[in-house]
Amino acid sequence: MKRREIYANLRCAPPVIIRVDGRNFKNTLSRFNFEKPYDKRFASAMADSVELFFKKSGMSPVFAYTFSDEINFLFTDTAFNERVEKLDSIIPSYISSALTILLGLDEPISFDSRIVPLNNDQIIEYLIWRQREAWRNCVSSYGYYTLRSEGLNESEAASQMKGKNVSNVHELLFERGINLAKTHAWQRRGIVIHKEEYEISGFNPVENVETESIRTKVVQNWDVPIFNSDEGNAFLNDCIN
Repeated sequence: MKRREIYANLRCAPPVIIRVDGRNFKNTLSRFNFEKPYDKRFASAMADSVELFFKKSGMSPVFAYTFSDEINFLFTDTAFNERVEKLDSIIPSYISSALTILLGLDEPISFDSRIVPLNNDQIIEYLIWRQREAWRNCVSSYGYYTLRSEGLNESEAASQMKGKNVSNVHELLFERGINLAKTHAWQRRGIVIHKEEYEISGFNPVENVETESIRTKVVQNWDVPIFNSDEGNAFLNDCIN
């Protein structure tokens, strides 16, 4: 029966991005009274779930970028002999469990995932694309929930938003005293979790000398630059390489 297992031998060579998305989160999270359009507690739990994955999953992502209910993991060395069905099941299930615990939820939530094979020179291009999606999500979320706060129901607010481009939504919000440029950077640009090296001082009693050692820690960056800029490119290269 082993041969009946579909995709059991399908593999992906790194580098790869594994993108994890919340399933039906708009309806799921509305039951838990999170603030709209953004809730710091939810964003913190997402970032902390990613950090926990770095530290406890037994896998070794190089870098992660998250916004809303999306997480993008960059791997340059994948586990499970690069088997697709393992990566596509274990990673979202770990994040589902971690987020459920960190938020103290009493109902199950779920994520799905997809694998994005890339060349090294496509990694930054991919992250620029996802950060642009984070910005589009920020604009549309503020527009939609501002209309909802004025008494429109879901279908009415969606109808008002339909066909509006970014400039149109900016104008709608500005008329109501909301300047998106003044919103938190993590809402507009997302959050990065990555490994960072640091030095520690020690003492070698055998040789009776002071020593310096390199250690690695996982850090969260909530104020990332625009990736499609010189500063952003330098930031990404520093995190990834």
